[in-house]
Amino acid sequence: MTTLFGTYRLGDLTLPNRVVMAPMTRVRAAAGGLATPSMATYYAQRATAGLIVTEGVQPSLLGQSNPGTPGLHTDEQVAAWRPVTAAVHTNGGRIFAQLMHGGRVSHPETTGTQPVGPSALAATGDVFTPTGPQPAPVPRALDTGEVAGQAQSYAQAARRAVDAGFDGVELHGANGYLISQFLSSNANRRTDRYGGSVANRIRFAVEAVSATVDAIGGARTGIRLSPGGTFWGVEETDVAELYAALLAELSRLDLGYIHLEATTDTEVLVGLRRAWPGALIMNPVLPMGAKQTGRDDADRWLGLGADLISFGRAFIANPDLVERLRNGLPIAPVDDATYYQGGDQGYLTYPAYQYAA
Repeated sequence: MTTLFGTYRLGDLTLPNRVVMAPMTRVRAAAGGLATPSMATYYAQRATAGLIVTEGVQPSLLGQSNPGTPGLHTDEQVAAWRPVTAAVHTNGGRIFAQLMHGGRVSHPETTGTQPVGPSALAATGDVFTPTGPQPAPVPRALDTGEVAGQAQSYAQAARRAVDAGFDGVELHGANGYLISQFLSSNANRRTDRYGGSVANRIRFAVEAVSATVDAIGGARTGIRLSPGGTFWGVEETDVAELYAALLAELSRLDLGYIHLEATTDTEVLVGLRRAWPGALIMNPVLPMGAKQTGRDDADRWLGLGADLISFGRAFIANPDLVERLRNGLPIAPVDDATYYQGGDQGYLTYPAYQYAA
């Protein structure tokens, strides 16, 4: 029987357990998208995870979604990340950077330019800006000739990630951001080779992943997906067909992994597990939903064929989450008011479990 605490070979890495720290936006970066010493401490505190996947990192200024998030598109950003990756490695950990292009989920006040998307259709809801939440603006639809450049932005950031000491990268193909927008049947109303049919709507994702694999190798590349997810107003009317087609194309690239969110029926997700020949990270509960992932959820999905299990909110409040799960210790609650407030409170101030003297 597969156990959460057994080792796992992921590409060239040997993971000491199957617990993955999921990517979570914390908006603690300094001006210019620079990683900070506090970020080094935060990730190093959680280095007992089999694998850490960072918060979303913009691959370009155009790709920045929220203020206060880090980037990997300047030399200064690369230099700022090196102490973070070094701290994780010193503590025995492994860390991938999640590359997140926000696409239409952005604002001119954040980036200084109009957001872009597959079509000139605004996201649903308010986006974060330096002056507070504002309605999502209508993006500029990318010209056909521009799309390849956006796909290449992931590859360029991946090269910088390796230069910064990361063990690999995860493309954010989920939750209504740029790759997800191209996959969508309502955010993507294009009539060129990137829109309409399933084969066309998966094209951008495949090109972005292919470019990244060419840049740093398949073993160091993963992608996170949210089949059927409705974040920021995206819809997918053909979930099973869409993702089966996408995984069939990605299976040719020898990726390190795919990372699925529990955003559709278990039957569909299990079908994707069976269709995918490589490593699968499963996030067993709806991101930001009412329930946090627990040991029972992890064991269930290991039984259903997942290789690794990602935990989100539990890792915020429990830097020693692996030990707590292993020994059946209480999981401390998280203060959601501190998710995005900045500063070290609610970031570095959660303690490891205190055993009785």
